[in-house]
Amino acid sequence: MDKIPMTAAGHSALEAELKHRASTERPRIIAAISEARSHGDLSENAEYHAAKEQQSLNEGRIAELESMIARAEVIDLSKLQGDTITFGATVTVVDEDTDEEKVYQIVGEAESDVKQGRVSIGSPIARALVGKKVGDTVEVATPGGGKSYEVLSVRFA
Repeated sequence: MDKIPMTAAGHSALEAELKHRASTERPRIIAAISEARSHGDLSENAEYHAAKEQQSLNEGRIAELESMIARAEVIDLSKLQGDTITFGATVTVVDEDTDEEKVYQIVGEAESDVKQGRVSIGSPIARALVGKKVGDTVEVATPGGGKSYEVLSVRFA
């Protein structure tokens, strides 16, 4: 089994979601199934089928969360330092075409959220940035075509 790198915050978020799904959602769905079952004929009972589908999705996500947590390799960002981009680095880049600055933190797959500036270690931008230093230029293949970025700063929070 491959280890999944993640930050302590990402690990905590997964554990919180697992706890919520197991202790809150699971009993709510079981109650909904019981309620729908009491309505009679299950073959034409849309509430029952919807509740069973919810149960299936919830149990699938619980299994996925348990697997990710079991394989997690939590990386302590406070112990990271240096000027080379690695997992956990917060990187400021400038788009060489538009002069637009962007800030990305390189995190694990499970905790990535581009809208919040957290990109997965497996994403094209992160793969291009890893190993680079301030002043380096990186080329990234994106769905909209190639992009060129210059690394302005690297920090570990």
